[in-house]
Amino acid sequence: MVNYRKISIFEDVLNLFYPRLCAGCGEPLIKGESHVCLRCLYQMHRTGFHNVRDNRIEQLFWGKVQVKYATAYSFYHKESNLQHMIHKLKYHGEKEIGYVLGVELGLDLKDSVFNEVDIIVPIPLHPKRQRKRGYNQAEWIANGISSVMNRPVDTTSVLRAVATETQTKKGRFERWQNVENIFEIADTELLKHKHILVVDDVITTGSTIEACLQTIVSVEGAQVSIACIGVADN
Repeated sequence: MVNYRKISIFEDVLNLFYPRLCAGCGEPLIKGESHVCLRCLYQMHRTGFHNVRDNRIEQLFWGKVQVKYATAYSFYHKESNLQHMIHKLKYHGEKEIGYVLGVELGLDLKDSVFNEVDIIVPIPLHPKRQRKRGYNQAEWIANGISSVMNRPVDTTSVLRAVATETQTKKGRFERWQNVENIFEIADTELLKHKHILVVDDVITTGSTIEACLQTIVSVEGAQVSIACIGVADN
């Protein structure tokens, strides 16, 4: 029989010498907190876009691809705690941060118009990059959203067929050129006549997501919406 009291005592002693730290502010986490402290979650600069039609994320795609709804959980600033979280999520193997933030985003989405979606599709990584990183951070965010909204995550219907250079230091036009025709549909059946929620970590110019959306809406009857953790606050 498992002695949960002894396990709890052991964890308390372990945390005394090797404290679990918040991915945002770096302060020790307390019981009940996982990867991100409640203070960091509370202090995020929330967009509220899940309740605002024609918001500036939707406007990014006007005249390019028809997006039903679009939102981001928080505005994204350089040197912010959210930037620290995303950096650790993408480059330091702390994939669970994506799940935690996905849950928070999902709590916003489930009581909004986004509850209409049928399927969640994380922006895919090229297989070579995913093997190197070990996971797709957007998929972990999608899994967090799925746990709240009870919608399936589809990681097989949309593929990233072309490996691209990083977008970080590219201008708007260079970003668009870099991602043109990089996605393809592997299986249309799951997407036909479905409302698909496309998920990513941070949206800046929207060029990568636009390329993915253009590919998805080529499927018969498919509608698309967007949900990201952060949106660059220009």
